[in-house]
Amino acid sequence: MRDATMTNHAAMSQGRALDLPPLFSVIAAGGGSGAHVEACRLASPEAAGTIVHGLDGDCPAFAVVLAPDEPLASARRAFLAGMVAFGEALGAHAPPERAVRFAWPDAVLFNEARIGGARLAWPEHCAEDETPAWLVFSVTLIASKRWAGDPGLTPETTSLEEEGFEIADRGVLVESFARYLMRAFETWNGQGFETFAQLFSDRLIPALSGAPQRVDVTGDLLTEDAAAPGGARRDSLAAGLAAPTWLDPATGRPRL
Repeated sequence: MRDATMTNHAAMSQGRALDLPPLFSVIAAGGGSGAHVEACRLASPEAAGTIVHGLDGDCPAFAVVLAPDEPLASARRAFLAGMVAFGEALGAHAPPERAVRFAWPDAVLFNEARIGGARLAWPEHCAEDETPAWLVFSVTLIASKRWAGDPGLTPETTSLEEEGFEIADRGVLVESFARYLMRAFETWNGQGFETFAQLFSDRLIPALSGAPQRVDVTGDLLTEDAAAPGGARRDSLAAGLAAPTWLDPATGRPRL
C-alpha cells in the first residue's frame, strides 16, 4: 500500500482544527452514516489520504481513502491495518483495564459487547487480479443508545456513553486513528505482513472451540481444526467483508 501525499487541510472539531499528520486531508460529512458514502463518492487515486468524518449524533463515523498498489485479492488486507489502527486509537481513550477486541472480521467489541464496526469498499467492477483505483476503510461507533430505549433490551451491544468513555471531543479519535494507521503500515512494510497480522490476531475474541487462531498471509483467518483440510478451518476475508456483520442495511446504522 503506497503512501498518500496530500496537503493537510484544517478541519474543525468542536471549534478547533484537527491535528493530523501531513499525509492526510479532511472533509466533514453531514452525518455518521454519510461518511462512508461520501468517501466512496469522492474516492480516486488523487483523493488518497482524505478522511471524511461525521462525528455528531449517536453513531459517529469516519472513513479514509487509500491508494492500493497491488491486486484487490491482496490489497483487501488493508482492512486489517484499519482495524488495528482503530483498535489502538479507541483503546488509547478507553477506561482502564478493559481491552478493545475484534469479532471476525469487522466487529469492534468493548467489555464483551459490540461497540461498533468497520467496512471496506472498492470499485464495483474491479476483478480480484486487478489493482483497484482506490479503497475506502470506514468505522462507525455506537456513542449512545438512548434512542433505542432500555439498554437491557439490547445486551449484545454497548456504547461509549454506557462504558464511561470520556471523549468530549470526538475529533481526538480521528487524530489518533490517522497516526496509528501510519504506524500499522510502517509495521507491515518494515517487518512483514505476518508480523503485522499478529497485531490483529491478538485482539480477536477466542474461537468458541478455544482452538488457536491466526491470520495467514492471504488475510484469511485460520482456526485449528483437525477435521478440516490441512488441519485448519479457513474463513475468507473477502467473503467476510461482502456484507458487514454489524450493519443494519435497512437503517444504515449499527445493529442493536
